[in-house]
Amino acid sequence: MDTHDDGKTPDLSAQEKNEVDRNQPPRAAVLHEIIRTQGNQELERSIAALWWSALAAGLTMGLSLMAMGLLNSRLPEGEAFKVIASFGYCAGFLAVILARQQLFTENTLTAVLPIMSKPTLSNFGRLLRLWGVVLVGNLCGTLLVAYVMLHLPIFDQRTDLAFLEIGRKVMENDTGQMFAKGIISGWMIATMVWMIPSMESAKMWIIILITYLMALGDFTHIVVGSAEVSYLVFAGQLSWEDFWLVFAAPTLAGNIIGGSFIFALLSHAQVRSESGTPSRPHPTERPGDVGDE
Repeated sequence: MDTHDDGKTPDLSAQEKNEVDRNQPPRAAVLHEIIRTQGNQELERSIAALWWSALAAGLTMGLSLMAMGLLNSRLPEGEAFKVIASFGYCAGFLAVILARQQLFTENTLTAVLPIMSKPTLSNFGRLLRLWGVVLVGNLCGTLLVAYVMLHLPIFDQRTDLAFLEIGRKVMENDTGQMFAKGIISGWMIATMVWMIPSMESAKMWIIILITYLMALGDFTHIVVGSAEVSYLVFAGQLSWEDFWLVFAAPTLAGNIIGGSFIFALLSHAQVRSESGTPSRPHPTERPGDVGDE
């Protein structure tokens, strides 16, 4: 009788079979559960803890504006050098995510999965509480850092002009473009959050890859963009009305739709559609892990 009809490689030792199991990528359900658990933990945090972490994240995101301005002011003119300067956009995201500070667009995925798993009024209330505190904290931080970067004698004139040019570039978009690009940006951040648990050792490179592509595509992001555009406001080149109505509102709506209503909903639907299909647990799973509350 042929014992190899199932197509498996013959003559593997027990240790080698265990090695094969260990090197299998985690199933989508495992990633879903990791992110859902993280989201539950965030939803349970106190308002004070969320606020200070979100404020710190807003301040830290100023690194993206700072890095892009410094690179743009020191590189020669030309599109090829703009490609290099776009790497500066990654700086704030790297610092915020590696420091585990509260970033609003991350929470459009992590905090939403627990709600999709258990859609109760209480959970919706917890989500709105988290979103409200984190968004306000992020915006306060970015507005503060933009004000400080403009009014304190920190940078030379070339760099100050580069900051203004970055803000003007964002405001070249009309409200429809702000919204559409915000959807892509929210979807990309959610993709990044979904990828990180399966490739923790490559976390830094995943963040750089996704956020660099966001910079190259000029996709709008509510937190980074609020630093870039408020710099124009504080410099007297843009009104607060344009800041809120032309930039902030459509960008925020786009980020939420891209992160929550597209990526999170589709990812959740994928996992739930597979939940009735028997499969061998991944070595990192314990029976009963997925879907536990």
